[in-house]
Amino acid sequence: MGVPDASGDLSSEMEVDAFRRLFPLRYFERHLSESIRPDARPLGRARDTTLALGAVASAHGSALAKIGSTTMLAAIKMEVMTPSTESPEEGSIAIDFHMPPICSPIVRPGRPAEAAPVISKQLSDTISSSGMINLKELSLVSGKAAWMAYLDIYCLDADGALFDAALLSAVGAFSHLQIPIVSLNDDGKIVLVSEEDDGTKLEDEPVNKEKRKLTLSSIPFSLTCILHKNYILADPTAEEESIMETLVTVVLDSSSRLVSFYKPGGPVLAQTSAVQDCVALTRQRVKDLQDILDETISGMEID
Repeated sequence: MGVPDASGDLSSEMEVDAFRRLFPLRYFERHLSESIRPDARPLGRARDTTLALGAVASAHGSALAKIGSTTMLAAIKMEVMTPSTESPEEGSIAIDFHMPPICSPIVRPGRPAEAAPVISKQLSDTISSSGMINLKELSLVSGKAAWMAYLDIYCLDADGALFDAALLSAVGAFSHLQIPIVSLNDDGKIVLVSEEDDGTKLEDEPVNKEKRKLTLSSIPFSLTCILHKNYILADPTAEEESIMETLVTVVLDSSSRLVSFYKPGGPVLAQTSAVQDCVALTRQRVKDLQDILDETISGMEID
């Protein structure tokens, strides 16, 4: 009976690893020619995705989203502000995306990540243009007081498709958001009601008598794809993004309406057929993400 050659297997693994490091594009193209990726996924399949609500106890709404190893933590804090004269009956949303050095070896301490402001702008534009949130629901007293929702998203692990995971965490945080109780004090100012006073008789007149949730509509979800030659790779890892540089991000809402299409350069042109294929992949991905969101919300209600 033959004995397995452990040294031979180890040598073979080292050769494959060396080839991958020295010729990464050729290594990936060998897999693509067989319609498979190094992580064993088919080209059009996204990584395993999870969503947890209420990840930050001190926030008014929060969520932890994971797509593969890519991990995002989103938290919302609500503050009372004076609405603008142009929109006296509307509140506002401010979004900041953070990439601390722990999220990736390419992010250096003391140096802001180049991708952070770009993703912040993408998130703001997407949430605004989708119509997911009716800003009038954030109004308290017309022309005098409204809510400012500060949404901060922290990238804990940057392993590709950062915008997709950030958007999912933002949607989760707004789904979990509970708008706090506020009242008018003797000076006519809006003040937050503390947890200790919650549910007891208030001396001041409450503006909203109980915590409430926002009504979310046309919820946006996204899918980032890589275009490489005639191949389309859904939900790329950081390694795939660094090797094959042409990215396309499609955002659809829960009714499959196109919210945005984003292609930040790259050597490959986005032909009509490729765009249609990306939209088709996104349409299926939206269904999967909506199911994950619904199941997560249902789980919170049961608990």
